[in-house]
Amino acid sequence: MIVRLAREADFPGFLGLAAQVEHWFGPMVDEPGFHGAVRHHIGRSTALVAVSPGPELLGGLLFGGEAPVHHLDWLVVSEEARGKGVGRALLADATRRFVTGPGTLEVVTFGADHPGATEGGARVFYERLGFTPGEATDPGPEGGSRQIYRRPVDPAAFGTTPRTP
Repeated sequence: MIVRLAREADFPGFLGLAAQVEHWFGPMVDEPGFHGAVRHHIGRSTALVAVSPGPELLGGLLFGGEAPVHHLDWLVVSEEARGKGVGRALLADATRRFVTGPGTLEVVTFGADHPGATEGGARVFYERLGFTPGEATDPGPEGGSRQIYRRPVDPAAFGTTPRTP
């Protein structure tokens, strides 16, 4: 598996990943706003993909914010690649690549009562990576509950300086 910056040619792969999780997150594949967000991140070099031999993306990530508050805007791993370290690799690469100073990394994920919280394993995934639950936030477009998770970040702890995109 290789994690690299996303390219415009990866856009259909992002839509394929989105199609796999629309039942949890709400409509994305046909939404101009989602298309614009993916293309914006690709254009700014703040989108990553995990790839292996083959045409399908293993996972995709969109990153945002600036020190001291960084944002994991979107992270999805394909159904067949879940539980194989793809999400962890994407997040580790994004943190090394994009975190420019000490601060906090935030992600909005499912609330405890949302079916995706257990079926998709998102909350457990983030907790295993050192995130802690914060306050509830606005519901998702499908009406499900959402919660902010946070983790402190410090590039000095990585033993390297952040890479530039």
